[in-house]
Amino acid sequence: MEIVRVPVLSDNYAWLLHDPASGATVAIDPGEAQPLIDAAATRGWTIGGIWNTHWHPDHVGGNAALKAATGAEITGPEAERAKIDGMDRGVGEGAMVSVGDHLAQVWQVPGHTAGHIAFHFADDAVIFTGDTLFAMGCGRLFEGTAAEMFVNMRRYAALSPDTRVYCGHEYTLSNGRYAVSAEPDNAAIVERLAAVEAMRAAGEATIPTTIGAELATNPFMRASDAEALARHRSAKDSF
Repeated sequence: MEIVRVPVLSDNYAWLLHDPASGATVAIDPGEAQPLIDAAATRGWTIGGIWNTHWHPDHVGGNAALKAATGAEITGPEAERAKIDGMDRGVGEGAMVSVGDHLAQVWQVPGHTAGHIAFHFADDAVIFTGDTLFAMGCGRLFEGTAAEMFVNMRRYAALSPDTRVYCGHEYTLSNGRYAVSAEPDNAAIVERLAAVEAMRAAGEATIPTTIGAELATNPFMRASDAEALARHRSAKDSF
């Protein structure tokens, strides 16, 4: 499976997933349509599916135009159907979706929004986490609780360390700066922040990350309990 990062809006990433064997292509979280249309056209791909992790406009804003241009089917969280216009298929925990022969299981991961989902490709060691797990951080708790996000973090932490994590924003630099303040004696965080600063200065993306990297350097992933995660989230919100 080929995965292409498509920058959209100010700091969002949408994703194109392509199965060369079948020619199937899916767009994940299109905050706007044209960059995905252009990225697919450059590669000779035809977008046949649109997957949303949650209802926020910076993740679904391109749905309508992309569907109009391609006829793609929109799949998203059933729990947020009322907030995602034009959704064709609603899914929840345990549902299976596919890009050609590549199967992903839907995970229910509330906290950022009440119905947020993730897409886990177990055989490919890939997961799309939307705005729940970020590189060196986690999403704000707009509609959920720290307890819910802690459960998500433990679930992500149980994945193989080499699992690649594709999230929805380029937040790593700000997350890393908070992480250093939260764990100033963590040499892995200090080293990673230096690398991230160099990458961003060079205009490079820091996503995808891996579960192993997050276990070593993400204070939210490393939180011992929901209360610790809540303290980190409150501190990061005002950092």
